[in-house]
Amino acid sequence: MNGKMVMKEFTHLDENGKARMVDVSDKAVTKRTAVAEARILVNKETFALISGGGIKKGDVLSVAQLAGVMGAKKTADLIPLCHNITTDSIDVSCMPEEETHSVRIVAKVTCTGRTGAEMEALTAASVAALTVYDMCKAVQKDMEITQIRLLEKTGGVHGDYVWDSKQQ
Repeated sequence: MNGKMVMKEFTHLDENGKARMVDVSDKAVTKRTAVAEARILVNKETFALISGGGIKKGDVLSVAQLAGVMGAKKTADLIPLCHNITTDSIDVSCMPEEETHSVRIVAKVTCTGRTGAEMEALTAASVAALTVYDMCKAVQKDMEITQIRLLEKTGGVHGDYVWDSKQQ
């Protein structure tokens, strides 16, 4: 499935409309992947400090990458109805993009289980972006975290998904 996914009902609500954790015990165990991104926009001066290693707290991109991995591991502790999953791999990349004075963060999570890794990938990208903000806030307060989104997912009963920028 590409682009828009149409859901007939919210799976996290019971018949009375109350929140619940979805029972996945009848789902097949399959390999699942999810890729998410986030972007943090900074000014020219902050970008130069990030790129040149001039932030006093340390290597912004390396710390953000590790924070993203840790965030993916803690997703079920942060999102109330999210299942604990056993991750097979977590890869977080933090790429400075000079033309937009931004850091693009891409997180890929792979697991073998009954439920997907979308929330882990989204959390990884978000936590990495928040870490960039935290490390740079002494030099710039008006940074903007944007474009947090699922880029793709594979596996599971709902099939594959790929972000379509034209859908917006």
